[in-house]
Amino acid sequence: MGQGREFLKKGQHRPGTIRRLAIWLCAVAFLGVAGFGLWLWSYAVTPVPMRAGANPHVLIPAKTSLAGIEKILVENGVIPPGRGFYYLARVSRLSQRLQAGEYLFTPGQTPYQILCTLAAGSTVRWSVTIPEGANMYQLADILAKGGWGERELFLKLMRDPEMLARYGVVAASLEGYLFPDTYQLVRGQDPKEIIGLMVERGRKVRQELGGLRDNPLDLSPHQVLTLASIVEKETAVPEERPRIAGVFLNRLRLGMRLQTDPTVIYGLADFDGNLTRKDLETPTPYNTYLINGLPPGPIANPGRASIVAVLHPAAESYLYFVSKNDGTHYFSCDLPEHNRAVCKYQKSRGNR
Repeated sequence: MGQGREFLKKGQHRPGTIRRLAIWLCAVAFLGVAGFGLWLWSYAVTPVPMRAGANPHVLIPAKTSLAGIEKILVENGVIPPGRGFYYLARVSRLSQRLQAGEYLFTPGQTPYQILCTLAAGSTVRWSVTIPEGANMYQLADILAKGGWGERELFLKLMRDPEMLARYGVVAASLEGYLFPDTYQLVRGQDPKEIIGLMVERGRKVRQELGGLRDNPLDLSPHQVLTLASIVEKETAVPEERPRIAGVFLNRLRLGMRLQTDPTVIYGLADFDGNLTRKDLETPTPYNTYLINGLPPGPIANPGRASIVAVLHPAAESYLYFVSKNDGTHYFSCDLPEHNRAVCKYQKSRGNR
């Protein structure tokens, strides 16, 4: 017999057929990947013309997922609808680096530029100024009106024992330790972090000033801040601060009561703007007409100049001062001179 033919069993294929099928599948897969890559590349580098009514300011809340971020961007008209941004973030491996906060996007940015902005955390920063002499209630008002959090939340944190312990403040609140300055804040920032910025700024200033321990009466740092806050509230004239600090230090040295109105006002729960004799006779821990020495803590948040004034007061023997009704004060060394000044500048104008 001649050589027999080789037959394939049922279900088997010739090797050549399998190779051709594999090549065909690889080609299809390659074309698919190449097509997807080309589409994604085109999506990534094509500028996005923001639609009419789009909101360029976009807030990404903390712990928002990638899908959630994409949805927010689409809803605000920053990127076009679709899953392109999602795939771009995944392929570029930037999806785990996207950060929360407020962002400002401009027309003409590409999706990749938008993605990189989110990954870099290039958030919008807002300047918030806390004026010298603002107390913690006024500070909470400023932050609440600016949309940084609820007023009561800030006040609660300023009295929170955990916050006090964290920053080593042995007092009933952070009053006096929240340094007045201009801060760069971002939307969605944790209120604890905002307060921390102010306390840390104050700590740095105190370190620069030697820890506040080198002062004329060996006051504690807390007492220095307390007196500095009184100086801050008594005058807005920079050159007067060392002189007013000197008056109070002279009175403390002699055992005289400070008798300063701003402390009385701070201790009143419902002060209406008009300080009366009844107020001066109302006992509170802050009524320096009735208590000896300093009140238990600061009545405001003093700036650097007022702190320096307490550390380096004017070397004068003044014990009294009275407003001249022009923003400045008349200083006296004894009570008769002071009484004459009061008659001249206050009683003649119908003031207390």
